Amino acid sequence: MRVFILGGTGVFGSRLGAMLIEDGHEVLIASRSYIRAHRTCQKIGGTPVMADRNGDLGRILERHRPDVLVDAAGPFQAYSGDPYKVARLALGASAHYLDFSDDAAFCDGIWELDSEALAAGVCVLSGVSSVPALSSAIVTDLAEDLRSIDLIDMAILPGNRAPRGRSVIEAILLQIGQDMSVWVGGRWTRVRCWSQPRTYDLGQGIRRQAALIGAPDLRLFPAHFAAGSVLFRAGLELKVMQRSLSVLSWLRGCGLIPDLARFSRLLHRIAGWLEPFGSDTGGMQVRVTGTDKTGDLAEHVWTLRATDGDGPNIPAIPALHLINAWAKTAPVPGARPCLAEFTRGNIEATLGRLSVSCGRNSGHLTSLFQKALGPDWTALPVEVRTGHSVPGLGVMRGEAQIERGSGLLSRILAAVFRFPQAGRAIPVEVTMETTEHGETWTRDFAGQRFRSYLSSSGLGKFRERFGPFSFEMDLPVTDGVLSMPVRRGWCLGVPMPHWFLPGSETREYALDGRFCFDVRLSAPIAGLLVYYRGWLEPVSGSAVPPLPHAMTSGTDPQPEPSRA
Repeated sequence: MRVFILGGTGVFGSRLGAMLIEDGHEVLIASRSYIRAHRTCQKIGGTPVMADRNGDLGRILERHRPDVLVDAAGPFQAYSGDPYKVARLALGASAHYLDFSDDAAFCDGIWELDSEALAAGVCVLSGVSSVPALSSAIVTDLAEDLRSIDLIDMAILPGNRAPRGRSVIEAILLQIGQDMSVWVGGRWTRVRCWSQPRTYDLGQGIRRQAALIGAPDLRLFPAHFAAGSVLFRAGLELKVMQRSLSVLSWLRGCGLIPDLARFSRLLHRIAGWLEPFGSDTGGMQVRVTGTDKTGDLAEHVWTLRATDGDGPNIPAIPALHLINAWAKTAPVPGARPCLAEFTRGNIEATLGRLSVSCGRNSGHLTSLFQKALGPDWTALPVEVRTGHSVPGLGVMRGEAQIERGSGLLSRILAAVFRFPQAGRAIPVEVTMETTEHGETWTRDFAGQRFRSYLSSSGLGKFRERFGPFSFEMDLPVTDGVLSMPVRRGWCLGVPMPHWFLPGSETREYALDGRFCFDVRLSAPIAGLLVYYRGWLEPVSGSAVPPLPHAMTSGTDPQPEPSRA
């Protein structure tokens, strides 16, 4: 096929061009600079073309008559006026169209060209890259035997020596510190971009930390897969870079620093200085948890690990596979986001030309409390067991009544732990996420949030950490009621004397088919800190409502982490 690559001199466009030429296609490398296009063609082959997407691109396409136009230029969230101008020009030239879209709204909005694409008899696909093209194919495979999907958790983790252009860095900086919409527990939730870090294990001793960032998957997957929660993270190999972005994200979120994109040139230069450090090994992980056909909690994980500097080739692999397939069989016409247009087997076969290893692991999930309770687990009512059966990320919602201590010391301690204010019929949401160390619980009482971190401490007990304080609690079960008395405590790792331990009168039980809680926390001298009681019900996948206006209006851009 004759393939016209707009942005063919870039990191991903040039790699796609090289692989297409290896496979016998005629490739036109298009760039705003003919010199750059010529230099790229000297390295990989192909024909250089000077073309600017904002110039007379239609006349150039009419002259060259490509079978496929690939837009690998971006950043797509920076397209203004008619964002689909390039795609419309491809339609006018009767060429199939693919792009490496790094913007959720852009990718989802490609539907508006559907009638034109059908009339022209051509295929228009947006997001033909690591996300959502590759990720959606993997999720489809992992979810095949699941009755319902509770969580789709994805991460892209490039090696530090992977090349990255200034436009890539600019796309990421546009997001850092800004709020974005994420589907959690069956509803849209606002979170800060580059927050909530998590560590991912790529195997062979490679562990990388990643933070939440935007991707088309966040917008497209909730409805496409009827998932309860969808998360996407990206990470940098060097901890100093990862943590620096976390600090910048916090500062930007607090309004203490301006738009970071204006510093893209400086940060691109700094990234270049740090390029010799780290490795050329990168990876990607996709995790799907849910209920299988037997009713058990199951987890399926797909891990990709790229070595020898082949990581930057991966975003081009979906386009390579599709163009090779279209050379044999004409694609289904129409315009749409690239969701599950091929199978896991298809893409792994195409990845075989690279230094890439892929693996899938599956297993049943056992929650922290199920492990800690042992035989006593079955003595709990089903409602309580369901509340503690965390499927990767579980959400429960309900109502609570809250009382607070009135003394000065009590109020100070309650503020330190961020306990909620007193009130009746307070809406409450509890989000429980499994981590490598246990579970993280975030309790939200009408916008007042406090978080704790739970970990295993042996049979019949567990540990819970609030900031610098950690407590070990027993887990006796009596007549179907689970209690959690405090056994030991530490402050900054230093054991606390028994007389200084807080009092915890905690009960969990079932009433009227609901998970019920009754928690009374007190402290020596201070007395009552907080007393909250109420009920919770689990939340699962449901109909996906429209996105908040901020996201649909284009003020919530979603850069593609695969370009990190």
